[in-house]
Amino acid sequence: RLSSQMHHHRHEHWVVVRGTARVENGEREILLQEDESTYIPLGTTHRLENPGVIPLELIEIQIGSYLGEDDIVRFDDEYGRNI
Repeated sequence: RLSSQMHHHRHEHWVVVRGTARVENGEREILLQEDESTYIPLGTTHRLENPGVIPLELIEIQIGSYLGEDDIVRFDDEYGRNI
């Protein structure tokens, strides 16, 4: 499960290639299956999780003026990264 996060300089498009993805996209929580996708607008809090046993494979397309990892603003992180 990824941290709950947002970005100031990029928006993202996630496409599930294999498995099932549970996605928090703003106020919505959705389940995506193979060949389904979601768009995450700039500044939207989001999180990704694999709720199943099949490994989750997805394509993440990042679009924006800056794509550096220091643009990640974390709100909740289970792995002890900076919040």
